[in-house]
Amino acid sequence: MKSVYFLSDAHLGSLAIEHGRMQERRLVRFLDSIKHKAAAVYLLGDMFDFWNEYRYVVPKGFTRFLGKISELTDMGVEVHFFTGNHDLWTYGYLEKECGVILHRKPATIEIYDKIFFLAHGDGLGDPDVKFKLLRRMFHNPTCQKLLNAIHPRWGMWLGLNWARHSYQTHKERNEAVYLGEDREHLVLYTKEYLKTHTDIDFFIYGHRHIELDLMLSHKSRMIILGDWISQFTYVVFDGEHLFLSEYVEGESQM
Repeated sequence: MKSVYFLSDAHLGSLAIEHGRMQERRLVRFLDSIKHKAAAVYLLGDMFDFWNEYRYVVPKGFTRFLGKISELTDMGVEVHFFTGNHDLWTYGYLEKECGVILHRKPATIEIYDKIFFLAHGDGLGDPDVKFKLLRRMFHNPTCQKLLNAIHPRWGMWLGLNWARHSYQTHKERNEAVYLGEDREHLVLYTKEYLKTHTDIDFFIYGHRHIELDLMLSHKSRMIILGDWISQFTYVVFDGEHLFLSEYVEGESQM
């Protein structure tokens, strides 16, 4: 039985991340190391720091990553791409050219007889009014058309600099720190959701850039994936056991 892998938050192309090419290559090496072991790979959002497709233009770069996920899908490995709050402006290129299965909303999926609730995690339980307003604007079709009316040179410049400012602001505020079970918004949201969806075995999220593995009940478990900027963490499910692990260069992967 082949395994299923989950990862998120690489923020490829970020202007705030040094040695971005090395980071991309490390991600590609990981994907290459699991390509014969994987039944499916779930990318749970913010794989790109800013991704916006124009009618005839897609963002520059990422050729190694896009080539690798295309290789996986050509081999018959399912690659599921969940849009995050940094890479939601995708309009068909990733599906048509790379063969990914796109998800714009949280999804409940059965994998090897277990029920998974999968989402990037943005907008779930977060009370921040400014973030809610910004998220609503990003998802608004009219605002998306206005963004695409800007020449790609300036549209990409605006998006990448917004993303860099967002990253630096979160870093300065030290927001990538676990707030505790009674304050972490995704934990509170998940506990509330679990009250009416008791059949779910695993909740898996990205977005927060923290590693969290928490039992919510005798059968339900919640995981936040960390990131692929400094932590290089992922989840693997072999059909019976589920592990949160870290990719270390040179080690054999599960």
